[in-house]
Amino acid sequence: MASIFGHGLVAYTVAKVADSTSSKLLIFLAIGSSMLPDLDVIGFSFGIEYLHPLGHRGFTHSILFALLWSALLTFFFGNSRKLVFAVVLFLSTVSHGILDAMTSGGKGVGFFIPFDNTRYFFPFREIKVSPIGVEEFFSEWGIRVILSEIQYIAMPCGIILLIHYFLSKKLTSKYL
Repeated sequence: MASIFGHGLVAYTVAKVADSTSSKLLIFLAIGSSMLPDLDVIGFSFGIEYLHPLGHRGFTHSILFALLWSALLTFFFGNSRKLVFAVVLFLSTVSHGILDAMTSGGKGVGFFIPFDNTRYFFPFREIKVSPIGVEEFFSEWGIRVILSEIQYIAMPCGIILLIHYFLSKKLTSKYL
């Protein structure tokens, strides 16, 4: 998996680009939704195997889960712009599996669970897989994860946010 920092940064970027006036609530829910799928690691404590549909990178990393989760949050918290709200939350949630499918470790992501239990990776797998656990994260391995995320997540997100910022400034000044 990518780290919670990488997942959160992608969700923040999605929220700001999709809706530059994103409310704090939407940004908070987007970032939380991008991290939520990794709660499946508690399954290890209950003897759920990694490759089980409810195992790590299973159902909570699926497209169906992202759709259901975003619909639920939109129903309870969505404002007058429900479609934008739902799209941001869906993209933020599904981005978790997408990033995980670009990591150097694990056993793949179950994008189509419960319909198909096949696990997938993308051909691009340069993001170093983050260790599970705080102690392991603050190690040489964790430093390698952060460096790869700076290169493959933070820099692209920063470029996208800068382009979005300057384009929105240009459009705003053009119509004033």
